[in-house]
Amino acid sequence: MANAMKIAIVDDEQDMRQSISQWLALSGYDTETFASAEEALGTLSADYPGIVISDIKMPGMDGIQLLKKLMGADSSLPVIMITGHGDVPIAVEAMRIGAFDFLEKPFNPDRMSELAKKATNARRLTLDTRALRRELGEGGQIMEKLIGSSPAMERLREDILDLGQADGHVLIEGETGTGKTLVAHAMHAVGARAGKKFVLISCGAMDEDALMRRLFGPMQPEDTRLPAVEEARGGTLVLEDIEVLSDAAQARLLSAINDQGNPPETRIVAICNLQDEGRTCESTMRPDLYYRLAALKIVVPPLRARGEDILTLFTRLSEQFSEEYGCDAPKVSAQEAAQLLQAPWPGNVRQLINLAERAVLQSRRGQGTIASLLMSDHDQMQPVMTTEGKPLKEYVEAFERMLIDNTMRRHKGSIAAVMDELCLPRRTLNEKMAKYGLQRADYL
Repeated sequence: MANAMKIAIVDDEQDMRQSISQWLALSGYDTETFASAEEALGTLSADYPGIVISDIKMPGMDGIQLLKKLMGADSSLPVIMITGHGDVPIAVEAMRIGAFDFLEKPFNPDRMSELAKKATNARRLTLDTRALRRELGEGGQIMEKLIGSSPAMERLREDILDLGQADGHVLIEGETGTGKTLVAHAMHAVGARAGKKFVLISCGAMDEDALMRRLFGPMQPEDTRLPAVEEARGGTLVLEDIEVLSDAAQARLLSAINDQGNPPETRIVAICNLQDEGRTCESTMRPDLYYRLAALKIVVPPLRARGEDILTLFTRLSEQFSEEYGCDAPKVSAQEAAQLLQAPWPGNVRQLINLAERAVLQSRRGQGTIASLLMSDHDQMQPVMTTEGKPLKEYVEAFERMLIDNTMRRHKGSIAAVMDELCLPRRTLNEKMAKYGLQRADYL
């Protein structure tokens, strides 16, 4: 149904509970009823996926007391109070405490449906925003993919948080495979538009006519979607491969941007993916459009600039693939760790993902090395080496950190097991974990 959110109805009068429930059910809502405030509190948690409609005058705990407890647990939970005739002061008190609105008996059922619609829309937005922020802030899917402690990744995360809170259009640049689309998702997730539409269009995946229709309309009769500029209204419109837009499409996009005003109703995030030498996003776009989009800009760092993140990412990826394929993750030798750090990674994170999967598959068969996989990726490069070397000390430290991290992860934070496997005394292990920023709590 269109309205999938729940509505909790709290009233000590059975007839009133049933009549409200039946009316809202006919409007497409999923209702549940409670005969007392005490009974309702057993179900209404802080992340309750819906709203509450409660009578004020009830035996035992009344509606005002229930409201106070609900606001204490989740101040954004919409609660609609039902008041008796002439109870305006009580209704005013309820609004002061945090009630969404109130209905005065005898109330118009259409008015109740109207309030329920507004309240459930508000609740849906709140829960969507929480989920997206939790996903980024608590190590969920987005944060897992933005993993890394290198200065380059720390700066990227700071840029995402700063620009995510801004309102202007954004240009994202970077080499292929660096995760530019993921950055666009993350910016949307931490911004004020988090609970609103996120529409992604790959400009390079359609011919000119189809792209123009998808962006600006009119849509084909069989296509029930709105044009992207309307579909994303109030939210974020992401345009991948912005550099392929023709002059006509660029002019149309610029006109749509200019029509929005400031701050823009819909935020445009443009992703540029140019690899040819001598070509830049600026050189392929109309200057007026480029400068409108590039007022705020993020450059996603290449994998080769992320140092030890390469080993951390490889470890996490190989663990994921080993779990998927039902085998042990391949162990990385000191030489292989150095080779991973030295590789130029023209395909960036996308290439590392592919290599980790192949390493797990060949390890399961008991053959091959990581070095052979790297060489097959770069058969034109002998040896596999970046243009910039590193001091031996950096390679040793990177390998040591990876080894302790892997062992702690495998033993789920058991210090004794790690000491035994690595033949390290407790004090030495503690010193090295402190040096590399590893905390036992992260592995429990």
